[in-house]
Amino acid sequence: MTVLNVSQKWHLSSVQFLMNCLAICKIKVVLMLVLTAWIGMALAPDMQREWLSQVMSLLGIGLLSASAAAVNHIVDREIDKKMARTRHRPIASAQLSIGSALMFAFFLAILGCAMLVIWSNLLCTLLTLGALVGYAVIYTLFLKRATPQNIVIGGLAGAMPPLLGWVSETGSLSAPPWLLVMIIFTWTPPHFWALAIARKNDYQRANIPMLPVTHGILFTKLCIIAYSILLAIVCLLPYLIGMSGWVYLLCAIALNAMFIAKSVGLYRSQCEQQAMALFRFSISYLLLLFVALFLDKWWL
Repeated sequence: MTVLNVSQKWHLSSVQFLMNCLAICKIKVVLMLVLTAWIGMALAPDMQREWLSQVMSLLGIGLLSASAAAVNHIVDREIDKKMARTRHRPIASAQLSIGSALMFAFFLAILGCAMLVIWSNLLCTLLTLGALVGYAVIYTLFLKRATPQNIVIGGLAGAMPPLLGWVSETGSLSAPPWLLVMIIFTWTPPHFWALAIARKNDYQRANIPMLPVTHGILFTKLCIIAYSILLAIVCLLPYLIGMSGWVYLLCAIALNAMFIAKSVGLYRSQCEQQAMALFRFSISYLLLLFVALFLDKWWL
């Protein structure tokens, strides 16, 4: 009976450890990144690569993204303790040790790099590593704590997956995937500032210079409107250069009209829930926009 109890406790402990490791990977965010990388891969010229190589390349990109997320949890642990939204994260709440998290992040990075070297190419590997360093180190460790423009400058790292997918397929850089990067790069500030408005007190308590904290909520709302208009213009570029067709164009116009309308609605509203509503919509917006790009080329 004692042996059984020990076995059950070990099993529960192992399951909890695995769940904590998965929690610091930001699985939902990583899946979104992998999806945009897949769209970039699908839009690239057909190089007659085997489906296994493509799947393993996407898995490698996903593993490196998960490693970056884990490092983010480690670096931000003291900040996370001060914020209601993040204080229950495994490292902040001491459910997972820093040493274990570091080993897990290192393992994911090594495995992801190996997959990209074997099934993709060296350029894709280097660019993905660069994105990892950009997000986990440059943004998280320095920019986030230094300037209210942190998310604008640091957003480039999170915008890279479509380019990574394209490069994994072609082995070279070209102009079209950079348009996809520009879309995500322009989308990131209004997406994140909406959350920052809703969580202003958290960021203020943690002494993080997010735009609503340093310049006020009204100014941030105006910036969200400006960026939503800029985003609508950037989203026209794939159609204008012949990268996509009228199906994507119609979807982009409809989605951006909704984004601008919700941004203006946020400006006029004093309700915190409007900011969260815009934040949630922006996630669906990006997903639907990239799905429209895919459908435009392959199914319609």
